[in-house]
Amino acid sequence: MKYIVSFLMFFLSLSVFCQKDSLQLGDKYWEDQLYIDITYNLLQDQPEELGRTGFSYGLGLGYMKDIPLNRKGKTAIAIGLGYNYDSFSHELKVLEGNVKEYETDPNISSNKIKLHNLEMPIQFRWRSSDANTYSFWRFYAGFKVSYNISNSFRYNSPTGQVSFSNVENYNKWQTGLTLSAGYGTFNFHVYYGLSRMFKNVTLNGKSIDSKIVKLGLSFYLL
Repeated sequence: MKYIVSFLMFFLSLSVFCQKDSLQLGDKYWEDQLYIDITYNLLQDQPEELGRTGFSYGLGLGYMKDIPLNRKGKTAIAIGLGYNYDSFSHELKVLEGNVKEYETDPNISSNKIKLHNLEMPIQFRWRSSDANTYSFWRFYAGFKVSYNISNSFRYNSPTGQVSFSNVENYNKWQTGLTLSAGYGTFNFHVYYGLSRMFKNVTLNGKSIDSKIVKLGLSFYLL
């Protein structure tokens, strides 16, 4: 929670500072924005021994700097910095320390992963806007680099709750493709992870190649 509060304060102060530069009048304008992503999370390329991901969700927020590519400003490149929180309900028994072989265990329940990440998005932007239009169609495709600040793992076993954090085999640097498209404030959002969640870890002798996929909404605020 402290991460969320700190980033909210930081990006709200950025919004006040940069608001005067957004959608300026003239031939060219800058659509600097705060963004909020709310997603339903999935794990792709899971081992066959694992079932489907349980209810999992994510929350991201940050600031994008707009760099127009033409006089009308309808195409642009944007770079940003943000914070992301993810929670996953899953069936893999992640083990503490530098353990190379993970397990499944039918006797554990409430198996959760919680992640706090810094994210650095880059977008190619097309929009039907101009300097006087605040509601318009947009199509933003891009690439995102994430760095894990902290990770925690928790599950209930027959002997009690087990929890630990900052697992050595969790992949701190991850990349993925992003797409946001829609009209006005509400936009459909997709994130498709290109990196494995875990480094050099196996389950029953086979590599664990789980990747993160997110489906949800993006909100852009001038």
